[in-house]
Amino acid sequence: MRRTCVFSVVFFLLFLSLPPPSLSQPSHSVYNSFLKCFSKRTKTPQPQIAKNVFSPTNPAYSSVLRAYIRNARFNTSSTPKPTIIVTPRSYSHVSAAVLCSKPLHFVFKIRSGGHDYDGLSYISDKPFFVLDMSNIRDVSVDVAENSAWISAGATLGEVYYKIWEKSKVHGFPAGGCPTVGVGGHLSGGGYGNMLRKFGLSVDHLIDAKIVDVRGRVLDRKAMGEDLFWAISGGGGASFGVVLGYKVKLVPVPPVVTVFRVEQYMAGGAVDIVHKWQFVGPKTDRNLFMRMLIQPVTRNKVKTVRASVVALFLGKADDVVSLLSKELPELALKKENCTEMTWFQSALWWDNRVNATQTDPKVFLDRNLDSSSFGKRKSDYVATEIPRNGIESLFKKMIELGKIGLVFNPYGGKMAEIAEDATPFPHRNMLFKIQYSVNWKESSPEIEKGYLNEAKELHSFMTRFVSKSPRSAYLNYRDVDIGVNDHGKNSYKEGEVYGRMYFGKNFDRLVKIKTKVDPRNFFRNEQSIPTLPRKF
Repeated sequence: MRRTCVFSVVFFLLFLSLPPPSLSQPSHSVYNSFLKCFSKRTKTPQPQIAKNVFSPTNPAYSSVLRAYIRNARFNTSSTPKPTIIVTPRSYSHVSAAVLCSKPLHFVFKIRSGGHDYDGLSYISDKPFFVLDMSNIRDVSVDVAENSAWISAGATLGEVYYKIWEKSKVHGFPAGGCPTVGVGGHLSGGGYGNMLRKFGLSVDHLIDAKIVDVRGRVLDRKAMGEDLFWAISGGGGASFGVVLGYKVKLVPVPPVVTVFRVEQYMAGGAVDIVHKWQFVGPKTDRNLFMRMLIQPVTRNKVKTVRASVVALFLGKADDVVSLLSKELPELALKKENCTEMTWFQSALWWDNRVNATQTDPKVFLDRNLDSSSFGKRKSDYVATEIPRNGIESLFKKMIELGKIGLVFNPYGGKMAEIAEDATPFPHRNMLFKIQYSVNWKESSPEIEKGYLNEAKELHSFMTRFVSKSPRSAYLNYRDVDIGVNDHGKNSYKEGEVYGRMYFGKNFDRLVKIKTKVDPRNFFRNEQSIPTLPRKF
């Protein structure tokens, strides 16, 4: 049975009623003001605008809002709803949405794919609008130039499919979940199972287009290198509306190898996890071995399962030979491995076990209005966790019962790129940890229990992870580590999560933010703050 990624598990959503949003002024007045402005700036008759601008009274409002909500925690009747949803179909629509929103003083949220773990792109406790970029989805691949233009509303699945249509030996280093939107993924750094070979997605950016606070459409030359640097890993929604990126494609071999090997505590899982730390980040850069650690019940006994899920940019014989020397504890055999094309490996990583027989067009399916309940957190590990630390971790996970961990190895190309080359500062870490818990039941008590599991395991891991600051990954946004004060220039609060996400690069991001958006129009609960105003 196929397991879908992140929050894309198909789950029937029960919450159809949409109460009117909380407003500082009547919604009818706000909508009419926006509509009049939008019509004038786009030179579009108001009746036609109903296809792109939705108020809660519009019959399509609910389906448009729900289409790209990927976490069912934020799809309930009590979840705050936007006053207006705009679904632009052109750059002029985006520009008009920015300029028409500014005088209304609403929080302006920007959503591309919705894989926003804490929903900051489509919820707020202040009156807000949502700019949904899903209709700006063009992907244009130029094999001769080894490049592609990728619009912000495209999904990674669409990107991979368009590349596969043109070439079987080109790829792009990005995430493993096909329904992730490009806008958030790339502007926040972007990583996948080729990062040890090629680095992050943002390490391959050539150009970009953005709508700034003045409604201007700017390319790299027009925006300048500072702003281009900021949206290459600093989160685009703090600085403007990213329209898309031009990226450099990377070469992939005609044949790659994937494998998944599992072990339980009784069979040596502690030893495998401990040894993996010395191999995963340091082995051949063509090999990416993700470690999944999950508490399970096996033969009526609570235990922990450790799974190595891997991509090798080469043939099976070579990776089997490599790991027989470097990680013999894994006992990898050729029969554990499957050779396929790079595109098929992307299907396999999306948990499609029969990837070689899967229709490539499945990556064009956006799986609208599908989600499960979940929570994610993150950490970075700078020095290996001792064996007794792994033992204590396993015991703690059994005690908690549900929360799992994902270890993503770095090293290779990652360690060769300067920490300030992009806003992403975590280049020299051994590996990243994702804390992951999903559930299907809907009740405040159940949700509180799972959220507490995530917090408790995160607290337990304090002694083993990075310090001063304890680091976190922007694209695993986590409101537990500090909440900005909704545009009140709360630099102090912003520094809490800002240092965790960006380290020393935070200071440069704040200066750029203050310059390009001094009144902090582009903001969310974890956006880059402006410098405190001097009076």
